Amino acid sequence: MATRTAADRTWLIALAASMWGVSGLLRSPLSKEHASPTIVLAEHLILVLLVSPVLIGALRAWWRSTLRTRIAILVIGGGSSALATTLFTLAFRTGDPITPQVLQKLQPLLALTFAAVLLGERLRPRFAFFAVPALVGAWLLAFPNPLGVGVNALTPALLGLGSAALWALGTVLGRLVSGELAFHHVTALRFFFGMLALLVIAPATGSPLLMPMATWPRLLVLALVPGLIALVLYYVGLKHTPASRATLAELAFPLTAAAIGVFIQHATLQPTQWAGFVLVLVTIIALALHERTQERTAVRAPTAAGVPPAPLPEGTPR
Repeated sequence: MATRTAADRTWLIALAASMWGVSGLLRSPLSKEHASPTIVLAEHLILVLLVSPVLIGALRAWWRSTLRTRIAILVIGGGSSALATTLFTLAFRTGDPITPQVLQKLQPLLALTFAAVLLGERLRPRFAFFAVPALVGAWLLAFPNPLGVGVNALTPALLGLGSAALWALGTVLGRLVSGELAFHHVTALRFFFGMLALLVIAPATGSPLLMPMATWPRLLVLALVPGLIALVLYYVGLKHTPASRATLAELAFPLTAAAIGVFIQHATLQPTQWAGFVLVLVTIIALALHERTQERTAVRAPTAAGVPPAPLPEGTPR
């Protein structure tokens, strides 16, 4: 028993998820004052410097990989890192600080859908029993008046869902390249190609390339704490934590985000939004537990060789 307790790292999952929940506290004020592509470019520049010791080896491994893997890495960097984080940051400018983060819990649902398209997995009819309530919950959460949706309310919701979809796509593509590239190489390449993409996105959107010097301490904390440190803690914890407990520990992410939004950032949600908040969390947790405990899952893995089975993807931004 002592050995099992020592090996368990559920607390690391919860700690990493809590760090992701703090992201809004740092990101929201910056998004109100500066262009989103500029903020995310600065983040990626810091992250590239942090992973620079392994970057050369990562680029060599990427160049030696198959064409499919090289393209997948470019999509992960440009889409799932650069564009997704830009949309996520922009959502804070146009909406409340809670909704964009809780909408990220739809990532497992979206990732399973992408896996069906890209990895040959098949969605069984029972998948709808989880998809429909989750989408209803997302609708209730995203709009203060769910029966009267205007453009002002639709914009932050679409930005949050867009970032969730791109992060989910990155999870699936990460599974696709895991047979050829090590995790630390994928991480370094993600940040590097994300930075290159942002060097195009920022000028194309008329955004400055550099943030004011006074903002760099906050940017460093943003890149380190809910960024690199949380990511490393999460994957270290995931290696030593049963999947069912990891799923529950990830609840620290939306709960921390909601607590900070309400008590520190003074955000307000309507009763229907709180109902949607609960419905999204309950549905995604039920889906995760179902896929990991039931013999007949909602998604059937492919039988073809060369497509590794993987657990349900995490529902956390990265």
